[in-house]
Amino acid sequence: MNPVAHAARLGLSRGWIEFRQQITSPQDLGFTVFSTVAVVVVMWFQREATLPGTSYSLAAATLPGVLGLAIPFNAMFGAVGSLAVEREDGTLLRAKALPQGMVGYLVGRVVALSLTTVCSMLTIVVAGILLLPALAGVGPGGWLAVAGLTVLGLLFSLPLGAIVGAMASNPQTAAGLALITTGGLVAVSGVFYPITALAGWLQTVAQIFPIYWLGLGMRAAMLPDAAAVAEIGGSWRPVESVLVLAAWAAAALVAAPPILRRMARRESGSMMEARRRRAMQRIG
Repeated sequence: MNPVAHAARLGLSRGWIEFRQQITSPQDLGFTVFSTVAVVVVMWFQREATLPGTSYSLAAATLPGVLGLAIPFNAMFGAVGSLAVEREDGTLLRAKALPQGMVGYLVGRVVALSLTTVCSMLTIVVAGILLLPALAGVGPGGWLAVAGLTVLGLLFSLPLGAIVGAMASNPQTAAGLALITTGGLVAVSGVFYPITALAGWLQTVAQIFPIYWLGLGMRAAMLPDAAAVAEIGGSWRPVESVLVLAAWAAAALVAAPPILRRMARRESGSMMEARRRRAMQRIG
């Protein structure tokens, strides 16, 4: 068997095993339950409000944006955390020592993080439909669009997370950088309130980055056409959404491999020990 194909097959198996461990872990399940409850609470308080210029529920418009947020949040933060932590504990070094070990490692990470992200989204969708029966009217075409957008979201989120995780000097720096960056973008992305309520320059900034377009695409897939009146230009702009997301995915997929290869080449026992000593000095 081709060594790369064999490593990829082992990575698939590893990713599935890690996913099963996550969904049976009380800590991981507790986080999923907490995040779902937080989303439900937000929608509960929004249930009486309506989108500006429409009679459509603001809570129903929030759910697609939250789904768009769940993809980069789970995938990007997961990739950042995995790479940063597993550089410290030697997992990455052990994978590097095996023939095509990095291929298997990366395939396993992608599978586990993708399955975790989809599972989180399904939990939010079920909770949202139970709270907002209007969303039960989303047809097969709408759910197919949601699936396609999810793939595009994973294609840009996972490589970007890997880039941040590979370049950060320690897990704390990686997590802080990812949180600050993502938090700032979410604040102006229109996830929890129509972006048209923000200042014009903030609307321009939001449209440069993919989180806004991912949320817009999710709203286009799940909401009626009349709800588009609350969007920029009164349109869902589906073509623009796909093009921007595809461009970000392509750029991230091109940028990530050389950065990951450079990180893998530099990784060694001496570097891991040096990082451990620096961490101990900071603690001391």
